Amino acid sequence: MVPETILPERLKTIRKARKIGRTKLAKLSGLTERQLTKLETAKGVDLPATSLMQLAHVLQVTPYVLTGEFALDESDLQPASTSSCTSGCCG
Repeated sequence: MVPETILPERLKTIRKARKIGRTKLAKLSGLTERQLTKLETAKGVDLPATSLMQLAHVLQVTPYVLTGEFALDESDLQPASTSSCTSGCCG
């Protein structure tokens, strides 16, 4: 798969709007907190397409919003809908 480049500020903006901390996002996306910090602060960091898809899924946006191909929508800046997880792992 081809690596994708996300917009650092967009990832941070959406994560904060969704009220998801880096620790929780790391746990749910399969990335480390260190990787997320790098993605939110560095420019031009490539991310495997599978990781982009997982981040988008957890943040409840399309991958194109994270890459900047689609504009941010008002709904992208709302708190995330509650999880249907019953195991307690997702808070």
